[in-house]
Amino acid sequence: MNKSDVRRNRFMLKGPLATKGYDWWWHSFTGYKRSNGEARSFFIEYFVCNPALGGEKPAFGQIPDHPHVKPSYALIKAGYWGKESGQIHNFYGIRDFRCGKGDLDLSISHCTLTEKRMKGSCSLTEEEAKNHPEYMSDWGSMGWDLGIDKKIAFHVGYGASPFFRAINAFEMYWHAEGMKTEYSGEMTLNGEVYDVIPEKSFGYSDKNWGADFTSPWLWISSCRMESLVTGKALLNSAVEMGGGNPRVYGLSLGRKLLGSLFYEGELFEYNFSKFWTGTKIDFRFTEGESVNRWSIGAQNRSSRMELTLECKKEEMLLINYEAPDGRKRHNRLWNGGTGYGEIKLYRKKRKKLTLIDHMAIKNTGCEYGEYASP
Repeated sequence: MNKSDVRRNRFMLKGPLATKGYDWWWHSFTGYKRSNGEARSFFIEYFVCNPALGGEKPAFGQIPDHPHVKPSYALIKAGYWGKESGQIHNFYGIRDFRCGKGDLDLSISHCTLTEKRMKGSCSLTEEEAKNHPEYMSDWGSMGWDLGIDKKIAFHVGYGASPFFRAINAFEMYWHAEGMKTEYSGEMTLNGEVYDVIPEKSFGYSDKNWGADFTSPWLWISSCRMESLVTGKALLNSAVEMGGGNPRVYGLSLGRKLLGSLFYEGELFEYNFSKFWTGTKIDFRFTEGESVNRWSIGAQNRSSRMELTLECKKEEMLLINYEAPDGRKRHNRLWNGGTGYGEIKLYRKKRKKLTLIDHMAIKNTGCEYGEYASP
């Protein structure tokens, strides 16, 4: 069952999270350069940090002479992957952030976002990026005017339910309303125009919020899938894995992932929080000289999934985030959108495995990082 819950996309920074919390809405997709059809992968993120501490101007946590000040701002974070990759940050005071009380409808300055559409732009000069290390940014310009059509959702279950949100049990929450999302419209990158075509956008959208990040931090997502058995494109399928080391009231649960494979209308879920399913997941990340590699083995009582993934380091970036307490612990958080790999999916009955399909995945979003040693 594909479970949608747009209520989890609402603004969540209330109570203690208003003064120690972040909330973000992430979108990634592929566009095609209008001049020659060349493909390029993009991401756009609307981000809010510690709103109750803010005002007219943004407060930064990475000021060289005054480190670890609690940050407070609204942020437009946009970027691109490929042989040239980058991240562009525009910060605003909390007074420039607006969010409705109901379903997703927000703005950060002139940039807007709803469940169905987003429009905006961001830019930074080379001089600004060089003179302001607290921006944690590259330089360049991007603009977007895009329709959003979320096709398949990933619902993590009761861990992000209203009860557990109300008591702030977890340090980091996650909901992927669009583990397969079709985007449509137009992008610009440094003056070049890109067309975003729904059936070729291979898009993804999710939401994270909480008081801190996780270490290790892993994310994998793809909806560009093809059966290596039949040779056919799998147009109603998507895969999603994420997590690393969830914490409840500050206590580590150990190295754990959760996620799902939605295969042509059938859901195969691997979620440690649903203990009755007998889920077990092993994962590994290897940073190579030129290629980063992920491997995941996930099983429950009725199925098994084996996933291998690679992404060229030259097409990735080290993505920058600071935590709500003002510290930047992730300084080697690899992030990409051009990963490629394979999945083997099996039906399991007792100890017997029967292959359902062997699939190729492309245009894969991928991430991995661990906190630097103290």
